[in-house]
Amino acid sequence: MANIIEVRHLEHRFGGLKAVDDVSFSVEKGEIYSFLGPNGAGKSTVINTLITLLPVQKGSVNIAGYDVASQPQEVRKAIGIVFQVETLDRDLTVWEALEFHGRIYSLPQGLRQKRIEEMISLVELEDKRDVRTRHLSGGMKRRLEIARGLMTRPKVLFLDEPTLGLDTQTRIKLWDYIRKVNQAGTTIFLTTHYMDEADQVSNWIDIIDHGKIIASGNPLKLKNDLGRDMIYMETSDNEAALQILQSLDVVKEVHRISKGLRISINSDGTYSLPAIMDRLKEHGVAIAGVNLKKPTLDDVFIYHTGHDIREASGEKLSVQISTGRR
Repeated sequence: MANIIEVRHLEHRFGGLKAVDDVSFSVEKGEIYSFLGPNGAGKSTVINTLITLLPVQKGSVNIAGYDVASQPQEVRKAIGIVFQVETLDRDLTVWEALEFHGRIYSLPQGLRQKRIEEMISLVELEDKRDVRTRHLSGGMKRRLEIARGLMTRPKVLFLDEPTLGLDTQTRIKLWDYIRKVNQAGTTIFLTTHYMDEADQVSNWIDIIDHGKIIASGNPLKLKNDLGRDMIYMETSDNEAALQILQSLDVVKEVHRISKGLRISINSDGTYSLPAIMDRLKEHGVAIAGVNLKKPTLDDVFIYHTGHDIREASGEKLSVQISTGRR
């Protein structure tokens, strides 16, 4: 399938700091793509460049057939954005918020009214159309912001932490709406610190750290690359345990972590763990705690960045977006 986003050899500096270092990636039309990274990794710089809030200093960015550097207005018309920070006018009603957005983008009145009705129906806010946004729940506000982002029928919808702060039930419901949008043909560009969401919905994931893409693949590939099972272990002597474990054929990799060791193995941990524990005991290493699990995207993120994404999150996209009218 054709790529709707093409980023090639992108670099960006802030003074002497190279925030983005030769980043290249592509997003296929119609997929849900996740772009993940810890705070300060360069993630927000890349995204702000894609949505025309930062200039392309070096490299090239193409979205929906338009060059971001030379055709920014066309790019803005082709994308929708839902920021992490709420950007709704609290004094407007649901209907007025969508009407105002449609006017900003110069949608003809007839088309504007049609889109408003379509969007209100899509996110199931029919009974809230005349309610001021200040009186909406957190989940309703996010639904309204997604509806607003879709008013112009964008080819790509950028979602920055779309379910942050929402309860589990509301998160699930919101993803039902997002899937509907994606199934209708809109490509989704997602950033999230909920690894379970990225795992369940993403067709492809790129992880950025220190300004470079350090891991790429679909969720299954990224997890399988770590090994068949993961063991988290605390011992009486982690340094000695590390040396012993590295000599075992069943062990793929061992890494020190803040509380002990993270062990990636090539076989079923149910059978391998007892043998590993016996070997450590033979060498006088006592085991204080152990946890056996299948690799998750959290494990993938920690492996590549050294951080839990919840510890590393914190970047927010700028909300000073131009409407495309200059």
